[in-house]
This record gives sequence, C-alpha cells and structure tokens, in this order.
Amino acid sequence: MTDEFCIVCGSPPPIYEGRLCEDCLRKRTHLSKISDRIQQNRCSKCNLHQIGVGWANDDDLAIAERRIRENLVILADASDVDLQLSVETIDERSSRINIDVRASVFGLEFSDSHMTLLQTSDVVCQTCSRKDGAYFEAEFQIRSTGRKLSADELSEVRATLDEMLGDSSSDPMFFVTKEGPVQGGWDLQLGSKSMARIWSRKLIQRFGGSAKETSTVIGVKDGSEVTRLTISYRKPAFSIGDVMRLKKSVWIVVGWQKDGPILGSLKNNQRVGKTWRDMEKSSVICSNDDQLEVQILNKDESAADVMIPVDWNIATVALPFDYEGESTLRIGMVEDSWVALPYSSKGGGPT
Repeated sequence: MTDEFCIVCGSPPPIYEGRLCEDCLRKRTHLSKISDRIQQNRCSKCNLHQIGVGWANDDDLAIAERRIRENLVILADASDVDLQLSVETIDERSSRINIDVRASVFGLEFSDSHMTLLQTSDVVCQTCSRKDGAYFEAEFQIRSTGRKLSADELSEVRATLDEMLGDSSSDPMFFVTKEGPVQGGWDLQLGSKSMARIWSRKLIQRFGGSAKETSTVIGVKDGSEVTRLTISYRKPAFSIGDVMRLKKSVWIVVGWQKDGPILGSLKNNQRVGKTWRDMEKSSVICSNDDQLEVQILNKDESAADVMIPVDWNIATVALPFDYEGESTLRIGMVEDSWVALPYSSKGGGPT
C-alpha cells in the first residue's frame, strides 16, 4: 500500500483535509474575511442605529459587535470560534474596529486579524419623521362618569402612561404626538393603536372603569382602508378603598372585574361583583382620601381605643372582622361614626 503524501508538495504525513500537508493547507485556507469599510445609518434626532428594518439603542461597543457579526464571514469548516474586538473612536461618524479571530479547522488552530472602518451616515428614522409630521394612529380620551376629574386624578392617570413608555422603550411607535386638557378631561394623540389599547387595559386593571373603541377611515393605501382608532376611557366615580352606599347596604370597594367593581362587606368576608349599571345609583360616603390610619391605644377581643387626629379625641371602634393583631387601624367616618375598616392590610383596600 502506498503511503499518503501531500498532493501539492509531496510531503509525507501527517496529511489533512484535501490530502494536503499542514503548510499547504494553511496557505490555501482563509479562516475569515471582512470588508475594510462598513457603512451604517444612525438617526440624527434620536441617535438610534438602523438594524435591518428596525432601530436599536446600542452603545458603541454593542453596535460594533453587531456590525462585525453581520459582515464577518467565517469559514464554514471552522469550529470553536473565538472572536475578540476593540473599538477606537476617530470622530462622531467614524470608528476603527480591530478584530482577532481564532478557531479550529480540520484539527488545526487558525487565527486571523482584521481592521475595518465603521462609518456612520446621519438619516432620520421613520418614527422621528412621523413625530415631526404630527403623525398619530390613535386618539385617547380620559373622562369620568358623572363628574369632573380632579387635577390629582388626571396626574395619577397620566403617570401610568409614562410608566408604560418606560417599560416599552423598544417599540419606536410608542410616543405621544399631542396632548392637553379638554372640557371634562384630557385628550392625547398616540403614535400607535397598540399603544392605546395596552394603556387602556392597564388603566382598567388599575383604576377600574370602561373603555369604548371606535375606528374612523381616514384614507386608502395600497388598496386597503387606513383607519384611526379612538378610545374613550371612563374612570369610575369611586376608587379602591372607598366606602359606598348601594341601595340600603354599605360596602367597600376592594377590586375590579371586567364589568364593574368588586364590593366587600364591612361585617364579614362576603364579596359581590357589581356591574357599572348596578353602581349608577350608588354614592361614596367615605372616600379613600378621607380615611385615616391611627395607632391603637388599648384593645380587647372586640374593640380598640384610638385617637382621632382631626380633633384629638379618643374613640372606641369595633375591630374589623379581618383584624390579625396589627398595631394600627384604618378608620373612616361612616354614617356619623368612626368605623375601623377591613381589607386595609390584605391588598384589597388602601395601603
């Protein structure tokens, strides 16, 4: 049997892939390659970098790594690839990237070094273009049922949108085009329908109430109708923790369901769900804002003495049915008497 030899130079074993010796294999193997110049786009207004059809808020090192992985071509037969790079900023639009590549090819260790120039062109992304053009897909109306929303209520409701935007910064269409007070509430123009619907669900989950959606055709594009969404959110006239009179009974609002509030009895653990229609003839007799947290001075098995910070008198109140030894009580004036309220420490009432 004839011994193996390199088909190029005739060298004896060891012989590798393609019947080549190590020297000939190395001469004919290119571990990696990359262009000496890479071009990218960056929005001049928001500084996001274009990534495919989207935009990303990457720092210099992260965007350099992304561009190298997009442009660096590594031999298909390479394994155990190790990629190291360093970034040298030249100016606002140019960076020099040094790349070191190590890998195993056919059982041999290979390494490459490259230097490429990353050049940045300023453009305007679609989102910023739409913002500048007063673009919006949805109108959002904040109202209340049968009353005018207070400035504090509007501020609290509006703050939930900022919270949502902070959690959803990766969606470029989540922006506010215009907003301001109107008769009876607050109106906003929002960048996307999705943003409006998500916020609507969050408001209902947190404050209760209802939302009504309507769509208006504003044009035609590529043969399809273009619509604008309007969501009218109505905040209920009461909040979690409010003590309510409904018909001849007294309840406390402890939560929300899809079609109305969940009411809890002041006497026991009974809870009932009511619709918004059921609540039309209800009234708030002690709001959450008017309730007080007081220290227990003395107590027995059924009652406690507390000091009322309004007039500094001592009052005796029955312990709520869910009392579990806390040092404080939440009290409210209900039908001309101070009452210790249940649910205060159970997550269903005020905290």
